[in-house]
Amino acid sequence: MTAEDPRAARTRKRLRQALLAECAERPLEEVGVATLVRRAGVGRATFYVHYADLEALAVDACADVVREAVDALHAWRGRPDPVSAPPALRSFFTGLAPHAGLYRALLSPGGGGPLGHVLHRDLRARSLTERTLAGAPDAALVASAVAATFAGVLADWLHGLLEGTPEQVADQVWQLLVTLHMSR
Repeated sequence: MTAEDPRAARTRKRLRQALLAECAERPLEEVGVATLVRRAGVGRATFYVHYADLEALAVDACADVVREAVDALHAWRGRPDPVSAPPALRSFFTGLAPHAGLYRALLSPGGGGPLGHVLHRDLRARSLTERTLAGAPDAALVASAVAATFAGVLADWLHGLLEGTPEQVADQVWQLLVTLHMSR
C-alpha cells in the first residue's frame, strides 16, 4: 500500500482516533499496542506496517495541532495588533485542553521532544518562507527565533512552568513574536 491508498489512509485515521481516545483515558506511557489495535479494529502487524512504534503514531496523531499552531500564528494580514493575539491563536490555545496530557508527553519543557521538533521545523519553514517573500532582513535568524520561542512557551505552559489562562498565554506569546518580527 502507498500513502495515497485510501485503505491505508483509513487505517492510519482509525489508529490515530484510537490513540486519542486511549490517551483521553490514560497517559500515553500506559497505552499498549495490543489495546490500541483492539480499539482500532486492526491487527498488530497492520499497526507496524504504518508506524514504527507508539511514539510515531502519537506524533502523527498530534500533527494536526502542529498545523493548527502554524496556521494560527499566520492567520493575520496587514499590521498586527502588538498586544492582542489573533482570534485563531487564542482558539488554538483554548482548544488544547482535551489532549493536553498527550501533548505534554510528546513536547518536553523548553520545546523539545518529538512533537516539539515537528512544531519547530514546520513553524520555522513557514516563517522563513513568509519573511523571505516579504524581503525581510535576517529571515533565517528571525524564523528560527520565532519557532523556538513559540515551541518553548507552548511546552512550558503545558507543563505548568508558566501560569496564565489560554487567552493570556496566547496574548503573551503573540507579543513576544511581534517583537521578534519588528526587531529585525
